[in-house]
Amino acid sequence: MYINGDFVKAKSGKTRDIINPANGKVMATVPEAQPEDVFEAVIAAREAFDGQEWSSKTALERQDLMLALAQKIRDKFDFFVELETQNNGKPKREAEFDIDDSINCLKFYAGLATKIHGETMSVPANSFSFVTREPIGVCAQIIPWNFPFLMLVWKIAPALITGNTVVLKPSEITPLTALEFAKCFDEVGFPKGVLNIITGDGTVAGNALISDTRIDKIAFTGGTNTGKHIAKIAAENLKKVTLELGGKNPVIIFDDANLDLTVDWALFAAFANSGQVCTAGSRLLVHADIYDVFVQKFVEGAKKIKLGNGLLSETTMGPVVSKAHFDKIMNYIQIGKSEANLAFGGNGNSENGYFIEPTIFVDVKPSDRIAKEEIFGPVVAIMKFESEEEAIHLANDTEYGLGFGIFTQNITKVHRISPKIKAGIGWVNWYHPTFNEMPWGGYKQSGTGRELGLYGIENYLEVKQVNINLDTDPVGWY
Repeated sequence: MYINGDFVKAKSGKTRDIINPANGKVMATVPEAQPEDVFEAVIAAREAFDGQEWSSKTALERQDLMLALAQKIRDKFDFFVELETQNNGKPKREAEFDIDDSINCLKFYAGLATKIHGETMSVPANSFSFVTREPIGVCAQIIPWNFPFLMLVWKIAPALITGNTVVLKPSEITPLTALEFAKCFDEVGFPKGVLNIITGDGTVAGNALISDTRIDKIAFTGGTNTGKHIAKIAAENLKKVTLELGGKNPVIIFDDANLDLTVDWALFAAFANSGQVCTAGSRLLVHADIYDVFVQKFVEGAKKIKLGNGLLSETTMGPVVSKAHFDKIMNYIQIGKSEANLAFGGNGNSENGYFIEPTIFVDVKPSDRIAKEEIFGPVVAIMKFESEEEAIHLANDTEYGLGFGIFTQNITKVHRISPKIKAGIGWVNWYHPTFNEMPWGGYKQSGTGRELGLYGIENYLEVKQVNINLDTDPVGWY
């Protein structure tokens, strides 16, 4: 692990094997943090913040270090791509996009270092009144396994550029690119304790981290149930918290949509990263007039997906991340077979890796579990609608509110419908593109707060007002 500028083992000596999901074999062994290790990491981050070696650096100094870090990652681009593919299982071309976008995210936030501004206010007194923005303090950050490197950068970039210090816990399943990132971070020359990375189980290391009273802010990306648990712990100590949680995202396909374009993007919406995406378009809502032809073309497209090891150039969909997750998805497929009609796929193989075919259910009812619950795998539910009002109702018929898609050639319809969809991220006539400049987050049980863009900066800043009396006379109140 990386604690206070040193690479250390767990004090207990405990370790965890890391499995390559494409072959089921051990590819690395990492420390298994216990509460005492978390304690050391939090102390390091606390001392680094309170000592002000980092927060007192000028914006330009922090900017220079982050730009140097981005270049260091760029120099090792191919190495990070291959490691991310091996640890997570995603196709190499998806990992290439993730690492490239991560570098751009570091550069984006480096550019914002000098754009964190205060304000002056006109008030009804003879006062010079102004607002400053200051770092919150020590931030606990917990990231998921589906985008290990990208989520790492989404979390640390805005936190560090604003002068905070960080203790980050990657998923226990996919910690390898985070640890290699720490090597680059160390080589660039950031002060000790500014970033600390611990590896271990969420129920042990994660709970110890979020429960520590010296933590000022918690940021979490992952499952909704875990997010609720973190929110309760944060409330006990009134910690600031941002949560990016689950989704059961609708893609509304109208009868005037460009069908070939729509099928192409709908496949990507459903099966990118083997469907292991919080914004996956896992509910396709298709107008009755084009339902049958859409399903036919969608199934034909799914048949062309090449399942295999992500390092192979011909692979377009890799394995799911672990045996436990494989079992969870296969159980949902069995549930789907009892609820709806299986149009394609449904098979899995875990003998040498954890591979599941792209799986398509049709004639799905809104009340079916596969239409309600987040499966987080290559499983899509296709439903039929007759009217615009019904489509909106079906889209909102979920406890989540993260992403949505609309496919139509009618721009007026887009403006009429999109405000009625209760979700935080929308795409029209495409799906999944994510921009560092735009806010990321959801409504309802998909979380609280926003990441990325200027919104991501605000999550790591305290706002302070200061009022300077310009009068010299006593108040004379008593």
